[in-house]
Amino acid sequence: MRALLIVNPNATAITPAGRDLVAMALHANMDLVEAQTERRGHAGDLARQARTDGFDLVIVHGGDGTVNEVINGILGEEGAHPGEPVTDPEHLPAVAVIPGGSANVFARSLAVPRDPLQATVHLSDLLERNTFRTIGLGRAGSRWFLFNAGVGLDAAVIANMETLRAKGKAATFPRYVRTAIRTFFATARRAPQLTVHLPAAGASGERAVDGVHFAFVSNASPWTFLGDLPVLTNPETDYGSGLGVFASRSMRTIPNLRLVQQMLSRRRSNGPRMKHLLRVDDLPVIRITAATPAPAQVDGDHIGDTEDLTFWYSPQRIRVVADLPPLPRVR
Repeated sequence: MRALLIVNPNATAITPAGRDLVAMALHANMDLVEAQTERRGHAGDLARQARTDGFDLVIVHGGDGTVNEVINGILGEEGAHPGEPVTDPEHLPAVAVIPGGSANVFARSLAVPRDPLQATVHLSDLLERNTFRTIGLGRAGSRWFLFNAGVGLDAAVIANMETLRAKGKAATFPRYVRTAIRTFFATARRAPQLTVHLPAAGASGERAVDGVHFAFVSNASPWTFLGDLPVLTNPETDYGSGLGVFASRSMRTIPNLRLVQQMLSRRRSNGPRMKHLLRVDDLPVIRITAATPAPAQVDGDHIGDTEDLTFWYSPQRIRVVADLPPLPRVR
């Protein structure tokens, strides 16, 4: 097997010693080429070239942002609109992940161990057993996404965190929580700016839900992790079903504290239910419009402000090295 290992040396949890140990272990089992990212977007360029050069596998040692770049590099604009012809995933490089970021949501959704060396052993075992899964992806405007996207509050938190990181502040769990709380209260008094457009049930056209303050779009569950706790927005959503939407029509503190409690509850397997919450699963397409430009994010990466963004689901889009027995709809 010919594989490309893409390492983001600036990822939160990657050290030179750990990176070298991972590479040494992988070299023993495959024909491996190593590459380090040097700038934002570089991982996508490397993955695009890996497809052109006929690599069998791209291994990402980095965080969720690096994995997202790799997926977008491999797929590019092919199939960027529903119904367009696409290359069979069997003829594309498969993707594997060795966690190196702070959240590692995608890797954790694939049951990859969080420790890089343990993840390397896990990957070697899966490859020995030829364990691949073909998963569906979400598309948000011009970007593919793996597990989540959103408009409003979550994107604003991510944008604020990126500003802090640019100033040399580490993306720690306590800092993320503080930033999320500050961002929530900074936006709580603003009038709702968003409208969520959903496919109309049993008929052509769409159903518009206005008065929305923020909206999350999921391609997997959990939506993210708060430290060790999974954050559940749409528990029925997985890589083999359509997208889920989770949108709030209130910024009142008490109702949203209850909502957060439900999102973190391990006992609430059917997911959050609140009067001010719009939650729908297994959707082929979702459109979000904004009265004024609102921040948007995909896979934890702020992609700028938007006034009109369409999300849609593309089934059976790319192969990953993963063992996902808890998710029977994933193949």
